[in-house]
Amino acid sequence: MRINKLTPDNHILSEFGQRLAKIRKQQRLSQTTLAEEAGIGVATLRRIENGTDSQLGSWIKLLKALDMDAALEALLPEQFNSPMAETLRERQAKYKAGSGAGKNKSTDTSTSIIWGDEQG
Repeated sequence: MRINKLTPDNHILSEFGQRLAKIRKQQRLSQTTLAEEAGIGVATLRRIENGTDSQLGSWIKLLKALDMDAALEALLPEQFNSPMAETLRERQAKYKAGSGAGKNKSTDTSTSIIWGDEQG
């Protein structure tokens, strides 16, 4: 199942639970073993795999126990460069490069305005 912004939350939890169970089985781990390695209860793991538990702390422990901590970084990366933000940065750089050429700085008040979003 492909997840997108229109996918209901309960469907996402269910899909994640199924994916987790599949990965656990591929690594030949029982629910008991994975729960112990993650430091959570077996009942918690069962709820997560059934799509009825969504405690982020439990997911973090499980992903670490499965050596999937890179998935945590991918979930919310430290730096996210959206195409729109990149385009805005490029426009600002072009504007700044062109705004100082051939102007009298003493009469140009447009460069003295600070909006607070000039630096990325």
